Amino acid sequence: MIKGVMFDFSGTLMRIESAKEWLGAVVAESALPVSGETFTDCVRQLTEYGAQPGGPAPRRIPAHLERLWRERDLSADQHRAAYTALITEAEPPGAQLARALYDRHRTPAAWLPYADTEMTLRELRRRGIRVAVVSNIGWDLRPVFRAHALDELVDAYVLSFELGVHKPDPAIFRAACDTLGLPPSDVLMVGDEPVADGGAGALGCAVHFVEHLPVDQRPSGLTPILELLG
Repeated sequence: MIKGVMFDFSGTLMRIESAKEWLGAVVAESALPVSGETFTDCVRQLTEYGAQPGGPAPRRIPAHLERLWRERDLSADQHRAAYTALITEAEPPGAQLARALYDRHRTPAAWLPYADTEMTLRELRRRGIRVAVVSNIGWDLRPVFRAHALDELVDAYVLSFELGVHKPDPAIFRAACDTLGLPPSDVLMVGDEPVADGGAGALGCAVHFVEHLPVDQRPSGLTPILELLG
């Protein structure tokens, strides 16, 4: 019987704003006259290099950044260094944009919960099912959940940069189960990445996948979980 659910963060419970919105928000706060074709080209380059945390993965990792990319979620410093380097590789118009873009993605305004996130979490709470957020990430996402009034619906956060271990290593899922006080056989993992989130299966957890889509294209991706739980 499932008594707890582990959720991935990005692409599962919430989605980052589009690259266009991301760059636009930063440009609006800066004095840089970035518009028109320059703006469009910058969005394209940032997307090509996978420079937006939570956005599309890089289409190609520069050789000198391969190790940093693999280990980006193991510490806050590595995460910032990896994404700042990718932003720089994309050659944005203005060196100061790299820091501003990285900082922007950590703000609550850059993240939007999926339409059924709150409803699903509230129903799990009503049923007495404990919830953990298990994320490969390099920064503290708790303020994002607080800003969206979801923090009260989460019992535990297990974050790779705090633990020094990232998915699919079974150790991060074991830590989450231990924090929830439940054996893996009583816990369901919900995520959008078969390799990373599927690692929970090695412990004996049930695993359910959702599609990593823009918020307006996935209105009820989490609802089937409630049906699975009966």
